[in-house]
Amino acid sequence: MPMTSPTHPGQAVDAVVSRTAAENGFSGVCCVVRGGQEICHEAFGLAHRGFGVPNGLTTRFDIASVTKLFTAVATIQCIERGDFTLDTPLIPYLGLEGTAIPGTVTVFHALTHTSGIADDADEVAGEDYAALFADSPNYRIRETADFLPNFVHKEPNFAPGEGVRYNNCAYVLLGLAIERATGLRYRDVVRERIFAPAGMTGSDFLAMDIAAADFAEHYTRIDGPGGEPVWRKNIYSYPPIGSPDGGATVPAHDLVRFLDALRDGVLTGETGRDMLLRPHVVAGEPTERDPFRRMYGFGFEFLRDDADRIVAMQKDGINAGVASFLVHYPQTDTTAAILANQECNVWSMERELRAALAVPSGAA
Repeated sequence: MPMTSPTHPGQAVDAVVSRTAAENGFSGVCCVVRGGQEICHEAFGLAHRGFGVPNGLTTRFDIASVTKLFTAVATIQCIERGDFTLDTPLIPYLGLEGTAIPGTVTVFHALTHTSGIADDADEVAGEDYAALFADSPNYRIRETADFLPNFVHKEPNFAPGEGVRYNNCAYVLLGLAIERATGLRYRDVVRERIFAPAGMTGSDFLAMDIAAADFAEHYTRIDGPGGEPVWRKNIYSYPPIGSPDGGATVPAHDLVRFLDALRDGVLTGETGRDMLLRPHVVAGEPTERDPFRRMYGFGFEFLRDDADRIVAMQKDGINAGVASFLVHYPQTDTTAAILANQECNVWSMERELRAALAVPSGAA
C-alpha cells in the first residue's frame, strides 16, 4: 500500500503512479507540486528488500545524473564570485596540460555538453559503466580527481563547440574547477551553498558502504538459476559516493525545494538564475515521434514547442538500480520529482504524468 501525505493527490496523477506501481512494480517516491500546493506525494516498494523495509516520503535515493544540476549551480556561483568565467579554458585553469583534452575546452562547453571530450564510459555508444571496474575496484574513486585517469588520455569525439554529445566527465572537470576556486571539496560546496540555503534538510552525499538512516538500497533485477527474479545490489557498479556528475542522495521533496530555491533567486543572483533557467544550445530537432525541440542549458534539458515556448525544464538520471526524473512545467507552474531504487522507465512515467496534468503539448 502506498504511503500518502496529508494532502490528497490529484486523481489523475494518483491513477498514473498507482497503475505504474501495480503493473510495473514501481519502487520509489513521486512528488508533484502545482502552484505551491502538493497534489501528490506517494511512496511505493521497498527501500531494503532483505529486511522488507518500505520506502517512505523522506527516503533518500541516489539521483544519478540529476546531481549535475547542483554542479551547474555551483559553477554559476563561482562565476558570480569572479573565480572564473564561462569562457575560461578549463585545462590551463586546472593544470591538466599534456592530456588528450583540448586546451580550448571552456566552462561553457562543459556545461552544455559541447566539449567533445571523451567519457570514461561512453554511454552514448553503449559502453557499460560497470566495466570500468573489472580490473580496478570502484571503491578507489572517492575524490573528484580520482576520475581523471579513466578519461583524460582518451581522444575527443569532436572539437570543442563543433557538436553536441551528452558527457559525464565534462562535469567532473567542472567539479575540479569548483574545488580549485573554493578550496573546498565538491561535496562540501554543495552541502554549504546549495543544500543548506535551499532548505534541503534530507539531502547529502551518502556512501554506499556506510550505514545511513532513511537511505534506499538500489537494485537491478536478474534471473536466478531457475529463472526466478533475483535482486542484485549496485554496490560494484559505480563509485561508492556521489561526485560532480552523479550520485547525490536526496529525497524527492528536496528536489522540489531545490527548484523552488533556484527559481526564487535563493541560490544565485538574478543574472546567474536567468542563465540557469534558459536553454543555450540545440540538442535535437522535432520529429514525428517527438514534437519538441530539445535544447541543453546549464545542467537542464529544455523542451520547446512549435510556438517556441518552453514546455518542460528537466533533468533525468539513470544508473544500475537507479532512475530519477526532475521536471518543471512552467506553463502550469508544476514540478514533479520521480525517484526509483530499481530499474524503472521514468521517462514513460513522466510522459503519462504530463498528460494527466494537462500540460500544454505544443500547438501554437
